[in-house]
Amino acid sequence: MSFKVGVTRDLMTEGGGPCFAPAAFDELAKAGIPIAWEWLPETLVAITPEIAAAYDGLHVNLPRVTQASVARADCRVRIIARNGVGYDSVDVPAMTARGILVTNTPVAVRRPVAVATLTLLFALAGRLFAKDRLVRTGRWDDRVEHMGLGLTGRTLGLLGAGSIGQEVARLASPFFGRVIAADPYVSDATVAATGATRVPFDTLLAESDFLVACCLLTPETRHLMNAAAFARMRRSAFFVNVGRGPIHDEAALAAALRAGQIAGAGLDVTEVEPIPADSPLIGMDQVILTPHALCWTDECFEDIARTALRSIADVAAGRRPAHLVDPAAWDQRRPA
Repeated sequence: MSFKVGVTRDLMTEGGGPCFAPAAFDELAKAGIPIAWEWLPETLVAITPEIAAAYDGLHVNLPRVTQASVARADCRVRIIARNGVGYDSVDVPAMTARGILVTNTPVAVRRPVAVATLTLLFALAGRLFAKDRLVRTGRWDDRVEHMGLGLTGRTLGLLGAGSIGQEVARLASPFFGRVIAADPYVSDATVAATGATRVPFDTLLAESDFLVACCLLTPETRHLMNAAAFARMRRSAFFVNVGRGPIHDEAALAAALRAGQIAGAGLDVTEVEPIPADSPLIGMDQVILTPHALCWTDECFEDIARTALRSIADVAAGRRPAHLVDPAAWDQRRPA
């Protein structure tokens, strides 16, 4: 019997094909054994026990994978290959306890997310959307009232100095006068190698002109950017989040923007996705909002898909996959 793979339907276009280059599925052929794949039968909020009993591998984008997803005795899944670097939508300890491997695609998203971060930074600094509105509303002569910000004398702060934070620092260093980063799990030397300086969280808040959240969502980072944190930032500072929405308290962010405690924000992620239609952020001209997709490009999605499908092929062939979220799970994996 062939190894059977289910792919979540949020990766399928309206035409029925994948939203990435179909050639990415060639990775499955590298297993050396027959692998059959198909779209999951419906769009899911969470993987169901029925799905987990029907497939050996799952290529997952947005659906959550919980303890309940794999609780049945006839659970067949051996690997969850999740798109992206974040894995907060997967109960990793529950998967490890059931001998199920979880992989992500950190290298595939590192450069695209860093470029997306620079896109938000440059758009905020240059008042891009304000100037676009001037032209569209016939207010060309008002442009002197919308002066942009030069970056060579300003400080970029990074909340998180992991893979993406380090890439942002490398790309941004030539543009900013100074790059600082707060991350208790990364060494001074590692941060320094990217052109940045590691600082305490309080220093990051106090000295950043642009503060970018690019860390993982964990119990430690949930609402780390709260009312108290925004109050400690410069009134002229901008907040950018390209990590996960719940890293910031959205009500506190909206309040800080209304009160002028910070100058603006650029959000590719929001606390609830899609963002509610009645969110006060939607009506704020000093806020740029994108739908958790600013890094999505043809190159990005093909790289993500190839990485995830390669991990599935490796597991099908009995090989240890790259990018295991919990390396210890390899020794507890489900038998073939």
